[in-house]
Amino acid sequence: MTTAATVTSEHATPALSDDAPVMLECIDLQKSFGGVPVLRGVSLSLAPGTITALSGENGAGKSTMMKIASGQYKPDVGRVLVRGQELSAGNPSAAVGLGIAIVPQELASVLDTTVYENIFLGRELRTRLGLLDRSRMIRTARELLAAFGVDIRPTARMGSLPVGLRQIVEIVKATNTGARVLLLDEPTSAIAEREVARLIGVMRQLRNRGVAILFTTHKMEEIREVADRVIVLRDGGLVLDEALVDLSDDDIVTAMIGRELEDLFPELPPAGTETVLSLRGFAVAPSGAPLDLEVKRGEIVGLAGLVGAGRTELVEAIFGTRPVRAGTITVNGRNVRTGNPAAAIGAGIALVPEDRKGAGAVLSMSILQNATLPRLGKFSTLGWLHGASRRDAIGASMKSVSLRSRGLDQEMETLSGGNQQKVVFARWLTDDVDVLLLDEPTRGVDVGARSEIYRIITELSASGMAVIMASSDLPEILSLSHRALVMREQTVVAQLDRADLADPNVQDRIFRLASGMTPATTSIPTSGTPLTPNADAQDSESSRS
Repeated sequence: MTTAATVTSEHATPALSDDAPVMLECIDLQKSFGGVPVLRGVSLSLAPGTITALSGENGAGKSTMMKIASGQYKPDVGRVLVRGQELSAGNPSAAVGLGIAIVPQELASVLDTTVYENIFLGRELRTRLGLLDRSRMIRTARELLAAFGVDIRPTARMGSLPVGLRQIVEIVKATNTGARVLLLDEPTSAIAEREVARLIGVMRQLRNRGVAILFTTHKMEEIREVADRVIVLRDGGLVLDEALVDLSDDDIVTAMIGRELEDLFPELPPAGTETVLSLRGFAVAPSGAPLDLEVKRGEIVGLAGLVGAGRTELVEAIFGTRPVRAGTITVNGRNVRTGNPAAAIGAGIALVPEDRKGAGAVLSMSILQNATLPRLGKFSTLGWLHGASRRDAIGASMKSVSLRSRGLDQEMETLSGGNQQKVVFARWLTDDVDVLLLDEPTRGVDVGARSEIYRIITELSASGMAVIMASSDLPEILSLSHRALVMREQTVVAQLDRADLADPNVQDRIFRLASGMTPATTSIPTSGTPLTPNADAQDSESSRS
């Protein structure tokens, strides 16, 4: 076996055997943008009836390779062959004609039209008189959807569907055009867990029909779940192409980041004893029980739970972007006006939101402009932005998180996901922050950048910030939290301390608590006694185990 530690050539030999049929072949693809190499001689082959995971850190060249393979980009050097026939470079229509379909990360659905209209877009069925045959399109769309086991009304508006179902509609549309090669760019980055399972089921069905699938993902569990092969790009070069059964997770991660990842999570610094954030009788949703919570200086409190448990609602309510039904917030002993983000920022509260692209940053603006937004008052006088002092302060904050960019004037949308997230972190660091709220801090971020973000979180904790971190990634909760709160139905149902989190069976316990399979901890305080790391033994979930 060729392991990740020994593969170093940019022209690594593909794992496809000589006698295997080839559906798609990319030969020596090279591509640069603005003189910066993005692909450095990548060659790969896809066989029918296989699923290949394309992995690599953000900026490794994965999306560029897919866009060349689907005819959207023209390579500087190299060729693409589809069943032996050369694809006309930079010609998406020719790619579709040869049976290649791509479902991009940013879906191209027409949201104001119906499901069946999207499926037949540009290929509408017509009657003998040339009129649109809507009844036949609806009937055919229903049959196509049913074949994948999804119950979607063909007449439903696309905009009413969750992202996961819109992706499946796009896949159905692709297969309806006769696609034999399907390229999926980050198909699970923005969908719920139940939708991931449904999507994986669709991918397996397509594999069984002989379709060759290439998909990008950052998630090791998805690679293990569905992939036959793994291809890894690093710095634009192909460094690994192996059958999944011959690879360990460490092989894949080492290939991605170019070094051994001895410990993804840094050592957790000890929490302090001074209370920074205090919630009293704090309730967000009408059905949620009020919560008393204290967070100490330097403490990281994780929020665990299933989708819809109320984690995002809680952090947004603390920050003031969501109304509070009842209760008070104090920071360093001073009351903070609820429902008012400006008051929260003034009190030293910062938020890194779940939706980085929609709520965390303005992608069309520069790093400098994005970093200015939360501190406009600090960086302006009578409406005039400061020049050198603003650039110096923001430059220093970006340096503190090891941002990799061409400079502060680079547009956010041209940064990798990990570097975009670093900007969202660092823009708060131009002034004092006492409470840092994190909502899914590593969503859509590759494993190498995750390690850097974990380092940033622990360093900010060590500097004295009180941190509340909502995450659906249980290893993050277990490794980065001094203690964790399990939420269900907008209510905290259990508290786990460090000893609880170190228990080998804790993931199963958290799932059972979050799903209601295990009764909620009755001693979780809802008034009077705050949840603190020094709470009596009877106030922790572990005392009832």
